[in-house]
Amino acid sequence: MLKLDKIDLKILAALQREGRITKLGLAEKVNLSAAACWERLRRLERAGIIAGYSAGIDAGKLGRFATILVEITLKSHRQGDFQRFEAMVMREPAIVGCDAVGGGIDYMLRIVAPDIDAYQRLIDRLLAEDLGIDRYFTYVVTKTVKAAGFPLELLDGDAV
Repeated sequence: MLKLDKIDLKILAALQREGRITKLGLAEKVNLSAAACWERLRRLERAGIIAGYSAGIDAGKLGRFATILVEITLKSHRQGDFQRFEAMVMREPAIVGCDAVGGGIDYMLRIVAPDIDAYQRLIDRLLAEDLGIDRYFTYVVTKTVKAAGFPLELLDGDAV
């Protein structure tokens, strides 16, 4: 694992806040020369710490969508059952988040659909695919209170 110092953390924090910042702007923000900042940035990319660059999309500006959280419990817990379910998750664009969890359920899904009817059609299709789903519980998101990037403060006691 790559050892990160305070400057690396400042670079990561700046990129999480402003993904489109110029290399010169990033260097100024972290008080480095452009060349030194560029080298650190490339090192973070090569190490896979920076997994990619993307835009934050405000879905509310695009239209009305339903966000649904779904608890999934599988009937069987063999490796192949998990692999088959996870392969489906990777193919399904409406599933925008999936975590394998412990504590009585197997997965927590985050689904975005045009409406609740579209969500139910997706669930009906998944059940018909015989993916080994035993139970599912649906929770409709009424308001997203917080959605944030990785809390870099966990890596260093100081705020970045």
